Amino acid sequence: MPPPAAPPRRRRGALPVVVAVVAALVVVAGAVVVPLVVLGDDDDRPSDRSPSASGSDEEEVDTSNLDLVEEYDDLDPSHVTEDVDYPQVPPVGGPHWAEWLECGVYDHPVPDENAVHDLEHGTVWITYRDDLVDDAGVEALGEQLPTNGILSPHPDQEAPVVVTVWGRQLALLGPDDPRLALFVEEYGAGETAPEPWASCAGGTAAADGVVV
Repeated sequence: MPPPAAPPRRRRGALPVVVAVVAALVVVAGAVVVPLVVLGDDDDRPSDRSPSASGSDEEEVDTSNLDLVEEYDDLDPSHVTEDVDYPQVPPVGGPHWAEWLECGVYDHPVPDENAVHDLEHGTVWITYRDDLVDDAGVEALGEQLPTNGILSPHPDQEAPVVVTVWGRQLALLGPDDPRLALFVEEYGAGETAPEPWASCAGGTAAADGVVV
């Protein structure tokens, strides 16, 4: 009786090769798909940086109205002899010195405590950053200054130009901001002041400023 036939030899190595090929394909597919998914998520997610935050564009300001006027009420109009640490720059009112400033254009910063007394009298105070406003801009501001007004540089303020009356203040983009005329028309008569229409005439000239 012939010996039984030997079982067929199993081909070794074929299955591992197939598994290795499939695994390689999975790795390649993952390397392609995952970045695409991540990029897709980034495209769908809004940017964390606004144009103003990135520095490429400034935030747009509507210069056709007075919506951005800051209002401060219940300000103390008492007279003091010491320096005052005002919470606003420039100040919009509060305790102040007994002397007020003569109306006009000053080419140097004036004491806040004197100027606040002018605000109490209904004066319009226009201030500017002399590092941001050139001579032509200062001249343009002087042309818009009302009779009962003071113009002076104020290096500590943030905005290029600020217009202030007692209890009301508006930061402006520059001398040509149309809201300056709107503000003077709305508040220039002094209705917000404790002593409206008292005028800044007859005041003292600032020791560190020159009336032009």
